[in-house]
Amino acid sequence: MLQAELDKQGYRYRVVNAGVGGDTTGGGVARLQSGVDLHPEIVVLELGGNDGLRGLPMDSMQANLEEMIVAFQKGGARVILAGMTLPRNFGPDYIGAFEKVYPTLAAKHKVTLIPFFLEGAAGKPELNLEDGIHPNEAGYRFVTANVLKYLEPMIKK
Repeated sequence: MLQAELDKQGYRYRVVNAGVGGDTTGGGVARLQSGVDLHPEIVVLELGGNDGLRGLPMDSMQANLEEMIVAFQKGGARVILAGMTLPRNFGPDYIGAFEKVYPTLAAKHKVTLIPFFLEGAAGKPELNLEDGIHPNEAGYRFVTANVLKYLEPMIKK
């Protein structure tokens, strides 16, 4: 959807979706070099949600995200870090620690932060799959618009 929207608006960029469904930040680190080898100009880094859903330690998630940010920046890419949250049943302490990772890393590495990747789609049954977490096609229209809001100032026609 992001590629189609960029094309429609006259931007000449190639979008590469390197995401893997169900992946964690550890999986992202394992695939990191293949992403760096693409020499991207801009990287939208959206990982961590599955770390949180699995109850993985926040320090590991933060270290993994940081490793990816640093590697992409060293490769010359500008990074957009997409923040996430967790279902409320994970408790305020864990959710608070989880949510804090994204702005902390964005400030430390001076990267653009999307505060919440699923803004506009989260919590709306009609915009999500039956699991209530992952957007359906209609929900991804909101996600695409959200990403574009942060991406467009970084690109040119």
